[in-house]
Amino acid sequence: MKYGQIIIDKSEYDLLKGNIENSRSHEDKIYRDSIKKLKLELETAKIVEDRMVPEDVIRYNSIVCIRTSFNVERSYQIVTPEKSNIKQNKISILSPMALALFGYATGDEIVWQFPSGINKIKIIGVKQQGRTIRTETI
Repeated sequence: MKYGQIIIDKSEYDLLKGNIENSRSHEDKIYRDSIKKLKLELETAKIVEDRMVPEDVIRYNSIVCIRTSFNVERSYQIVTPEKSNIKQNKISILSPMALALFGYATGDEIVWQFPSGINKIKIIGVKQQGRTIRTETI
């Protein structure tokens, strides 16, 4: 892990908790497992002010390019549930993929349970949308 732990902006952390609490997908086992794993990671996450989040950390509105263990490259934008649109490659923060990626950075590899089974993902790029980007690191 590039920064030793996931990094999350304080206001986005609160938004994420609210999105999870208001979700109606708790009946789905993969979703429950993803939330459980993310909650474990949040226990050791570094919660910082917006200006301290490195530009290559995945957060709300980030466009993320990943490579799967099947050597397939895809790009997604992580959005709030109401903005989700898979045809536009905008995935809800509550999807297993977004829950797996949130708080990680370029170069990180993640092993996560998806509806298709356990898969390894490598983050090969992160682009920030809709915010001022700082290039300093923690």
